[in-house]
Amino acid sequence: MSGEAHHALIALDGADVRRRLTLASEVIVVGSGPAGATVARNLAAGGLDVLVLEEGAHVTPAQFPVSAVRAMGLMYRDMGTSIAMGSSPMPYLQGKVVGGTSVINGAISWAFPREIYDAWLAADPALAEGLSWEALTAAQAEIMSRLHVAPTPPAIAGAKNLVLARGAEALGVAHRPISRNVTGCMGSGRCLQGCPNGAKLSMERTFLPDAVRDGARLMAGIRVTRVLTDARGAYGVEGITAAGAAVEARARYAVVLAASAIQTPMILQASGITHGAVGHGLMAHPGVSLTARFDEPVDNFRGATQGHEVTGWLHEGLKLEAIGFDLPILASRLPDVGPAFARRLTELNRYAVAGAAIHAEARGSVRRGLAGRASVRYSLTNADVRKVRLGVRRLGEVMLAAGAREVYPGVAGFDAVVSDPRRMAQLTDEGSLNPKAYAMSMTHLFGTARMGSDPATSVVRPDFRHHTTPGLYIADSSVFPGNLGVNPQIAIMAMAAVMAASLAAATA
Repeated sequence: MSGEAHHALIALDGADVRRRLTLASEVIVVGSGPAGATVARNLAAGGLDVLVLEEGAHVTPAQFPVSAVRAMGLMYRDMGTSIAMGSSPMPYLQGKVVGGTSVINGAISWAFPREIYDAWLAADPALAEGLSWEALTAAQAEIMSRLHVAPTPPAIAGAKNLVLARGAEALGVAHRPISRNVTGCMGSGRCLQGCPNGAKLSMERTFLPDAVRDGARLMAGIRVTRVLTDARGAYGVEGITAAGAAVEARARYAVVLAASAIQTPMILQASGITHGAVGHGLMAHPGVSLTARFDEPVDNFRGATQGHEVTGWLHEGLKLEAIGFDLPILASRLPDVGPAFARRLTELNRYAVAGAAIHAEARGSVRRGLAGRASVRYSLTNADVRKVRLGVRRLGEVMLAAGAREVYPGVAGFDAVVSDPRRMAQLTDEGSLNPKAYAMSMTHLFGTARMGSDPATSVVRPDFRHHTTPGLYIADSSVFPGNLGVNPQIAIMAMAAVMAASLAAATA
């Protein structure tokens, strides 16, 4: 996409709007990440007048920083400092940029797991009325084709991903190249800062241009603060531009919230739309990681940011992934201080990082806090902490099997450096069950405005309509009734596509 065409993606930049702004459309979509972009694309293709409002700025590949810290300041919510409080405070990262988190994620693309869908229906059979497996898989196939989802080739994976493959192979554990939504990837290792080559097919390079081509209007720098309602239901939204001006946008047919599992319940609460379990039931994939030192160069900062995964322990609630970081963050993962640390800095190319995503059973909450900021609570169960401990053990075992000289578990009270697989295996007996002993982060957030047939325990119906507010739909991962267990971008988009079809049928 040329610079001129990319600039044309945005109809208006709220950073330039200093006077009250009044807008109108048939459908308003709040959020331009995977869910919002999918809804906008599909509705615009069907001929509806669609307005997409995005809080973040429009950032082009030429502007993506090399530094992860600078990228957090430019494209991450709260400059990357969002934290869920609980038994062990955990940071969580969300994009605040045109294209949403798709711009700064690892491009990992998993198909919707059938066993998860079946579990949802077993708990609430009525979900099948608005969320058929046939509709989901048809939408998913089209999405994966448009996004060129394919396994990461070895030449692009690079050494840091291949050592994970080598370790899993040595242990006889199932593993595979990660399927990613990229085309022409050069293995620059900068997915988390935004791809400088435009190879990652994030929403601002795919579904949003598709939507704009078909008549949708995309406006950046506009933060929606509440949904407007009257006796008839939702009829628009209020917000504020990045320059501080008031915004009112009215919708003829519907308002679609696609602002994330954190921001969507916040908007609902600010609007006084609190029916059901708004803000309750927050689910996530907590993640723990481990650094390993190899004798040969593994160049953790080069190659596909996340190009290989170990799937053989999914039944234990664990999925292992290679993780690429820029040099300053990688350096922060090393042990020692003073001269010993300085010596390690001279061999940064010999360290690799891998992480374990935990299929957790914990449930948290999202509430509006001081100054309208999210107050997120999330505490792991005892069973979750055991999974975390096992995840660190599995990471260490794989890296040592791959030939690592030593690994750094990072578990308080356990060995700082481990070089013997037998000692690594003892972590599950000797490792702490205090969640504070583990450095974790939260990814893949779900369930804070969940879908269900019972209005007392859910927020939207099986067809994504709000239970009590006509004209209001929710399309993002907040509607998920259960934890997905794997990377959710494709599933989020498939669900959003089904939601768009439901809304289109209602307006026909």
